[in-house]
Amino acid sequence: MDFILMLTREDRTVEDCLEVLELVRPLNLRHIGFKDVGVEMKTLRTLTERIKATGATAYIEVVSTTAELARRSIRAAAEIGVDRVTGGQEVDFALDLLGPAGIGYYPFPGRPAGHPTRLGGTAETIARDCRRMRAAGCAGVDLLAYRATEADPLDLVRAARAALDGGYLIVAGSIDSPERIGALAAAGADAFTIGTAIFNASFSPTKGSICSQLEDVLQACEAAHGATA
Repeated sequence: MDFILMLTREDRTVEDCLEVLELVRPLNLRHIGFKDVGVEMKTLRTLTERIKATGATAYIEVVSTTAELARRSIRAAAEIGVDRVTGGQEVDFALDLLGPAGIGYYPFPGRPAGHPTRLGGTAETIARDCRRMRAAGCAGVDLLAYRATEADPLDLVRAARAALDGGYLIVAGSIDSPERIGALAAAGADAFTIGTAIFNASFSPTKGSICSQLEDVLQACEAAHGATA
């Protein structure tokens, strides 16, 4: 299961994202992302270039709250050259724009709302959306399982896994403990994101540094992989 570090707190890219990226560079993280809000586009372009220079896959998650703003963010994502765009629900628009550039799209299934985003929808809703999005050509989905308001988070993960037909299942939002990482691995997630729990030092409350938090996340990820191998 892949770990995607999000350079974000409370669904916003942190203002010192470039400095944080340099701080964590020695950890050789393979997947690093950020949100479409919080800093200027010029900074996001530089951040993307530097993430890719480390050899990591660069992600942007669209958390814009209207279709118009989401399309603007997807358009900007194509311009700054990320590898993968997650979030939003503008499937046809995103695939038409991102596909020719070789950028994978992973939309939100269900009914996301608000900021920070909450997720409405039952397991049946999630499964239906996953099948539709995969059939349309999406590389996978970005599931806000632990932001669910109508269903058990792991039920949503299992429903998405069964419906994706080989698609890449990212689980994002409120993943803040080794137990949740282990549960996601057992339920079939391909990747998970963590941002706020790193910057708030809530993943490992007895440790203060960002790098210490990340080392514990990586250790939990390795343990989860071993348990499901």
